Amino acid sequence: MSDFYFNIEEYILNHSDEEDPILSELNRETNLKILRPRMLSGHLQGKMLEMISKMINPEKILELGTYTGYSAICLAKGLKEDGILHSIEINDELEDFILKYIKKASLEDKIKLHFGDARNVVPEINEQFDLVFIDADKREYTEYYNIVFDFVKPGGFILADNVLWSGKVMESETPDDEHTKGIIGFNELIKNDARIEKVILPLRDGLTLIRKK
Repeated sequence: MSDFYFNIEEYILNHSDEEDPILSELNRETNLKILRPRMLSGHLQGKMLEMISKMINPEKILELGTYTGYSAICLAKGLKEDGILHSIEINDELEDFILKYIKKASLEDKIKLHFGDARNVVPEINEQFDLVFIDADKREYTEYYNIVFDFVKPGGFILADNVLWSGKVMESETPDDEHTKGIIGFNELIKNDARIEKVILPLRDGLTLIRKK
């Protein structure tokens, strides 16, 4: 089964646009120099984020969890001409790395980088967003969602990454780790929230697409 999915992903990538050279470089350097490179969105998901952003054509995007900047660059490609993406990262040691690639992508005027706990930074930004991407601490997904919700415009979208959590969300036994508990709790909250429309896309580790009514 794993070979099947590997072959399917390879086929999909072979029949999709090639990876942006700057993103390819970012991908390689992240894998060489940065801890936990699996956190990077990568070509397939990055292209999906870019396409979703271009369909929405947002004026303002909020990202929770910059990591090395791959997803921010992808999302920023769909911004309106005068649009802005606010990206929040907890690890300030990544600042030079992130800014280097934002500059390489000529997006210095499109991406504004913030460092700190997103739960504190979002209210300080105090903007209304057309699109929000949540890809930060899985233990805090429910709290992130509750914080950002009022900052999303009616008809706006929220994307949440890693909602299938390597299949752990489907295990019959009660999870013993806080990350899995966080994702399960978030998924149940989204399932029962009548203020939104939602669908889980089985892309990589699961991506929930949410529309605020």
